[in-house]
Amino acid sequence: MSCSLFEFCRLQEFKTVRDFLFRNQKTEPVEEKRQTDNELSWDTSDWESAWDSGDNKEEESSSDAKVEEDAGGQGEPWLQDCVVSLSPCSDLLVVAREHKAAFLSAKWRTDNSGREEMTLAVSWTGTLSTEEGECVSSTICIPLASQKRSSTGRPDWTCVVVGFTSGYVRFYTESGVLLLAQLLHEDPVLRLKCRTYEIPRHPGVSEQHEELSILYPAALVTIDGFSLFQSLRACRNQVARATAAGSDAIQPPPLAYKKWGLQEMDNIVDHSSVGIMTLCVFDQMKNASILGGFNASVKGSPPAMSQYVTVGSGPYTGFYYAVEGSSQPLLSHVAMAVASKLTSALFSAASGWLGWNKNKNEEEAPQKQKPKVEPATPLNIRFGLPDSRRHGESICLSPCNTLAGVTDDFGRVTLLDLARGIAIRMWKGYRDAQLGWLQVPEERSDRDLSPSASLPRRHALFLIIYAPRRGILEVWAMQQGPRVGAFTVGKHCRLLYAGYRLMGVNSVTSQGWQLHTQQACLLDPITGALRTVNIPFHLALSDKKSERAKDMHLVKKLTTLLRSRDTELDILENEARSILLDIKHPAVKKQALESLLSNKNTPVSCLTNITRALNDTLKQQDPEEVDAALLQLCSSQLKLLQLYTDIQQLHSAADVEPSAENDSLEGIEEELSRVAPTLQRYAQFTPRPSVSFAQDSLDSPLPAQAFLSQMECTEDEEVKVMRGSETEWNQLGNFLFWRCLCGKSPLHKVCYTLQQAGISPQQLLALLLSVWLHREKEVLQKPEESVRNLHRLLVALSNMKGAVDESWDPQSISPWWQQVRTTCVQSHNAAAALLAALVAHRAAKASITSRADRKLQTEWEAVSLELEQWVVCVHQLEDVLVLQTLLLVPPPPGAAGGATVQCSIKTLLEGGTGGIADSVSKWVFRQDISPERLKEILQMRENKETDDNVEQREEAERTEEEETQKDTDRTAELLLAVCQRFPHSLSPDLLFAHCCWEYVVQWNKDPEEGRYLCWAVEHLKLVSSPHIQQGVSTMMWSTFIVKRFSAAAFLMEKVGKAPKDRLCRRDVGMGDKAMTSFLGCCVQLLNILMEADSAVEEVSAPELSIEEAWCGAEGPASIAELALEQRGVHYPLVQHHCLLASLLHAAMTFNVKVKPFGLFDSKGKNAFFRDLATIQLMPSGDMDPGLISVRQEFLLRVLTGWVQAIDDPASSTSLPSIGPKADWWPSLCLELGSLLQVNPDILRRHLVCELYNQGLDLRAEEVMLEVEDKDVLGSQLLVLTGQRLSYTLLHSQDQTQAAMELLARLPPTLCTWLKAMDPRELRCPLVPLPQTSRLVGRLIEILPENHAQYSLALHLLEAVEVLITED
Repeated sequence: MSCSLFEFCRLQEFKTVRDFLFRNQKTEPVEEKRQTDNELSWDTSDWESAWDSGDNKEEESSSDAKVEEDAGGQGEPWLQDCVVSLSPCSDLLVVAREHKAAFLSAKWRTDNSGREEMTLAVSWTGTLSTEEGECVSSTICIPLASQKRSSTGRPDWTCVVVGFTSGYVRFYTESGVLLLAQLLHEDPVLRLKCRTYEIPRHPGVSEQHEELSILYPAALVTIDGFSLFQSLRACRNQVARATAAGSDAIQPPPLAYKKWGLQEMDNIVDHSSVGIMTLCVFDQMKNASILGGFNASVKGSPPAMSQYVTVGSGPYTGFYYAVEGSSQPLLSHVAMAVASKLTSALFSAASGWLGWNKNKNEEEAPQKQKPKVEPATPLNIRFGLPDSRRHGESICLSPCNTLAGVTDDFGRVTLLDLARGIAIRMWKGYRDAQLGWLQVPEERSDRDLSPSASLPRRHALFLIIYAPRRGILEVWAMQQGPRVGAFTVGKHCRLLYAGYRLMGVNSVTSQGWQLHTQQACLLDPITGALRTVNIPFHLALSDKKSERAKDMHLVKKLTTLLRSRDTELDILENEARSILLDIKHPAVKKQALESLLSNKNTPVSCLTNITRALNDTLKQQDPEEVDAALLQLCSSQLKLLQLYTDIQQLHSAADVEPSAENDSLEGIEEELSRVAPTLQRYAQFTPRPSVSFAQDSLDSPLPAQAFLSQMECTEDEEVKVMRGSETEWNQLGNFLFWRCLCGKSPLHKVCYTLQQAGISPQQLLALLLSVWLHREKEVLQKPEESVRNLHRLLVALSNMKGAVDESWDPQSISPWWQQVRTTCVQSHNAAAALLAALVAHRAAKASITSRADRKLQTEWEAVSLELEQWVVCVHQLEDVLVLQTLLLVPPPPGAAGGATVQCSIKTLLEGGTGGIADSVSKWVFRQDISPERLKEILQMRENKETDDNVEQREEAERTEEEETQKDTDRTAELLLAVCQRFPHSLSPDLLFAHCCWEYVVQWNKDPEEGRYLCWAVEHLKLVSSPHIQQGVSTMMWSTFIVKRFSAAAFLMEKVGKAPKDRLCRRDVGMGDKAMTSFLGCCVQLLNILMEADSAVEEVSAPELSIEEAWCGAEGPASIAELALEQRGVHYPLVQHHCLLASLLHAAMTFNVKVKPFGLFDSKGKNAFFRDLATIQLMPSGDMDPGLISVRQEFLLRVLTGWVQAIDDPASSTSLPSIGPKADWWPSLCLELGSLLQVNPDILRRHLVCELYNQGLDLRAEEVMLEVEDKDVLGSQLLVLTGQRLSYTLLHSQDQTQAAMELLARLPPTLCTWLKAMDPRELRCPLVPLPQTSRLVGRLIEILPENHAQYSLALHLLEAVEVLITED
């Protein structure tokens, strides 16, 4: 691939620029005649003026839309009289003439075709000169880098530097605001040049400092780039502040610069600052001997020197070397006195000492005086290229700083080697030539993967020469390379080469930047186009390497072509074909062909034509020269493209084969009608389609590229399908067979085409079954028609050569039908798999029958062996369909939910004997079905099984239920249907055991959900077999419970009371409420375990069986099987733990202070949290009285807590079964008392007193009947009665007169006794008097007559009766 010119920008309003710059002249300028006498020249001003006057009328009448008309000029060389400068970022163009200038800035606009394009439009015009008679002599645009961290390499702003004939150098913003003006020398400025930071490409290359160099006729000034960058930023900020404050007077900060007086050269017109160079030791010794003679001394380290190269005359080229440190930087006189403050002052907002804030009147006087000009430091020429008749005109430095191009008045272009100081090449015939350089990096390719990839990328250097006399732009490879490109561009263009990038960049800030800069641009004033040169790297290589690089470039061009979406098809085809044929290397050609064939935007006809053209070309060549692999690829891809086209045409054809009635499908309607209700219910619950990408949809057509990517031609001309992702596989099957399944395509023709292509029937069968199973939803919409088409396809594939082996012995299983069975067994699409199995069963039966007929004998064994497999498979699939229908029932709103379990025969068999029960238990959890509801549903099943004689009545009831409670009973019916299909695998005990385990597993995931553990225990209670109960309880305890239970016990022991929520979460992993519920469940679980352990001896262990069709289950054992394998437990140890659990539960429920392990002796403590199956040393004999008193105190507090919790005087309301108000707490305390050796009568008496104290007299009377020691109880109740009466007579707010009179009539003994009573001890002192009277009556009944306080009781009764009668 060759060089190209690429237009990237257009200039708008160029005529406006010309009119502004030449406004005062009556006639347009003509090109300066710098031709020598012996050249042919003629005057063109007459016809150019005529051309111009003719076009002006056209321009006035035409619209501004056309860029050519906007450009103006129309062939006039006016731009050659102007000073032109373009920013390397191509976003600012400066055109200046004499004292005027126009700035053009980048803008984006939409062209006629709707595409965005960049244009340069006039943003500012005005006069730049301030001194009388001065003109612009040179200009340069320097983009300044942004200091923000988020910057990606775009400039912050661009500074325009202008040199004048007066010697002034002025700096402007893009909007023409003057920032800074410096008079550094009093001669005219000849040329401004800039050097910016470049990342060194090699470790040995020294980093170059940024600088701005200004050339005068006999002096060279260099300004340090860092100093300039900071000064310009400070000035711009100060201008912004001054503008905001309404003042226009600013005093600029000084600049650090060096000034060299260039000696021993007659005339200088241009220069290049090469940068700092360090000589090698040999060059250092050579220079020392030349300059200082044979005996000159040599310094230890070579000095660093700045190299400057000048062109002009006497000598033609001069080389200057300034040793670093030989001259100190100069500062302007304004800031000399305070030079030390410069750095801080530049960034200070209050910089009045520099004069920035002076008013205008103070400024006027000093401005009239010219600033002091510092003298130059003399710099002698080291050597030059003497040529007395040759005068240099310009010099252009290469980006690598090692070469330079020089033009002269003889029309020659000379290439200099700056390190050696010699001319190494010369071109002639380039008068008034303009030069530029282009550095091209190597493309990323195979070299990046090679071992040398760590080396820096190679760069190629090209010299660009524009010859305006000939109107030609040439590109030459360096150093001695050929001309690699030439373009006819017109005679009035300007080649704009900056030679620098952004200022203010360094090695740190440039990390990760993409510098958006153009190296060389060609400006055409006639069209207003800005164009850049694109040069491929391979043009710099030798022939052999260049050929491969050219091939890689062609591949890149092809990739770009394929990516463009707006290219017309015929153009795309022609260009892609020509590129493909142009590539030389077979490997690259193969890569390009593969790239073309994998492109999704290229139509199949285009791919076929290009591949055929390449194939024909290869066949015409000498067979020995042709790459065999490439030819094989072409022919195979051509064959596959033809196959794709044929299949596509068959599907799009209108002809459909008539469906022949086939005897082998007889009876399929009966089977379909049998499974139809289940299929309908299954279709209802099939999940809605989720969000997917359009290209993954099976309804979207399969592109040829996807078809080719999955097909591969083998060496023996067969086609092999490559199994890719599931989506790709389904798309391919869909493309081949779906329209046949719908009855819209001639399926026999399709099968014949695929057979002729050489695809194996086994792969076609896999694709057919794949699309059938995947499109289950569409199949179920028309099951009969789909089944018929599937049968025809299956028979057609079976009849292919290589499908069913001719030598197959019907005594054995056919691999062909086994493939169908295996696919159905593994499929999660239960309905489609069942239909496929029904069809395949029929087809296999017909095939075996026909084979038997051909052999003239009936082989019953063969038939039964093959078909028995199908009978089992169909039965299993029906089971799976019913089960899957149940699992698809959506959970009720607010339930735990979770992903729907997808089951297949394979997953159920791999799930082991408990796989089915496990699936249903997970469904029960998702449905949030309570244990009681599940028990009801399973009882309905038992009723159905027992009442077989009254089926009609049941059916009538069922239809009534369906009409009344359709929604609620649908789930129950489905569950019953599944249980009928799996009578053994889903026996109630198995199901309850699995549900119990599922709930406890879910609780373990989220212990805050105490309901899960409660329901797990409830499910466990419903298990009828004590063996299974005992085993599941033991497994639950050891796996999930004991660890948290022990943590709770140790936490309460440590805290000494019911712990707070934060501590519970930290140690036990749940909140305090959840922990209370958890401890209650622990008590229930241990009670179940004790009951089961007691009943185990009386009942024999159940025998677990499985359905005949599912005997092949291999996998983990069911929960019930594991439960039966568990060892028996040690009853006293379980009871010991149950005692601890009860104590902990009571302490948490009633917030009682206790250290639970303090209630047990050392034997008891040691026995805790041991394996329940082991025999431990348990506490026995009489306990220590102190320990018993502690236990008694705890139980009394629990009873008090319960009484305070119920706090319900109305005896009619029944208490709940759970929580602190549960009615079983007193009996539990009495039971615990007997286990803890606490006297139960003490507990009963305490409970009676507490109930009376609370005002719950009726409940107290019930408990009083069970008290044995009535005397002690009587004494306790007498005090309580006295407290009640004392409150009524002495402490009540509304004391009646009758009460006072009664108090006066009472016996002194009783009166004194009542006054000694403290009613504050009563929690409910305000009790109705009849209740108190009843209590006194009870007292007299239980106290013996000889009791010391019997008479006191009689007085009390009399007093209470008097009060009642008076009330």
